[in-house]
Amino acid sequence: MRVVVVGFVLLTLVGSLAEGQDTAATTQPRSVTIPATIDHNRVVIRVDIPLPDGTTQSVRAWVDNGNPDLCVSRRVASLLGLAVTCGDRECSSPPPSEIIVGGMMIPLNGVKEAKIPLRPVNAAAVLAAGMNVEINLPSSILRHYDVLVDFPDRKFSIGAPGTLHFRGSSTKVSVNAENGLIQIPSQIEGKKHNLALDVGACISFLSEEMFDRLAAAHPDWPRMTGAVGSANMWGAEEESKWKVTRLDRLQYGPLFLTNVAMVAMPKTMVEFFEKRAGVSTVGLVGSNLLVNYRVGLDYAHSTVYFEIGRTFNFPDFDVIGLTVRPEDDGRFTILGVANFAGEPSVPVGADGVQPGDHLVAVNDISVLGVTMGQVWSMLGGTQGQERKLTVERGGKEFTVVSKVQHFLGEAPDEKEGKKGK
Repeated sequence: MRVVVVGFVLLTLVGSLAEGQDTAATTQPRSVTIPATIDHNRVVIRVDIPLPDGTTQSVRAWVDNGNPDLCVSRRVASLLGLAVTCGDRECSSPPPSEIIVGGMMIPLNGVKEAKIPLRPVNAAAVLAAGMNVEINLPSSILRHYDVLVDFPDRKFSIGAPGTLHFRGSSTKVSVNAENGLIQIPSQIEGKKHNLALDVGACISFLSEEMFDRLAAAHPDWPRMTGAVGSANMWGAEEESKWKVTRLDRLQYGPLFLTNVAMVAMPKTMVEFFEKRAGVSTVGLVGSNLLVNYRVGLDYAHSTVYFEIGRTFNFPDFDVIGLTVRPEDDGRFTILGVANFAGEPSVPVGADGVQPGDHLVAVNDISVLGVTMGQVWSMLGGTQGQERKLTVERGGKEFTVVSKVQHFLGEAPDEKEGKKGK
């Protein structure tokens, strides 16, 4: 009889423990919505990373659906005790096992490795200069979920397939089953093309071949040389020579976009993107064209939703005409000056700025350690407004006064002509 009683008690205890485990499992949310920061058109959120000692570390994460590679900072790899190996250009490690988004566990064990930038010790806590993030959420992870990026209300939602309620116009898209990269059927001047969807990119790109063909056919379209504003993506040397234009019209899935700012994409870059996408493509649409929308990614059904949230026309190229590069030490190097109406838009030369100078402050506010988005907020404004630039050259500081220009805008006589028509 005693054996029976003991057995009954043990079964009861096991059943209670199992019930407790089931209850704990059900507390895991199936979808969450958290605040997001839009910095240089990039979507940045807060996530928690479980550490080996049982605690968690809160870090900033970049929602990067246009990139299948998981990236972490060297600091995060060190906190997790990951084995890091380095080559000539970058390092790598095993991926973290999971991250936590708003209390929802996101496993990362489907990723083979985490890429780590090869950076000096003083910059080990960021993925890239000018971005205050330590990990990204790549397409290879996002493709297992419902995702909603709410640009107008600055929110990010993620959930198990079928848990998010998408609204707005929808379109069937091509989703690479291996890495989650999305291509959206588009039309440019009546011809069908694929354009990638990349909410992680601050600017949009068009193949240089098509860019040049459209520019030749439409000499009246606004254009410029030199990456300013949202086109100043990372501060690569070639950005000061980038060609930028505004397409008059673009059909992107269900959307009909106008005055579309795009950068010419070199052939080698197009080929790289095509290889990763697995289909032909002529470029990508970045967040600069999507900031008025709530963008829903229904990966399970290969469908993307666009819900208009506002109609404000952002003056994304009303800025001081500098191309800058964020450095690992927090400074910003001036790479070049864009022309406006055929003349340098910022005073240049011995009494002005020169390539290699460092931007120290804007209107006496230091730019040391700020993000690209923050420095361009400081350099932006209304056409004609003056900005006092504090510049350092050879260890000596001086000031240059420059005016905000309306880049990629129509000339006054062109505007009047269109009104007359």
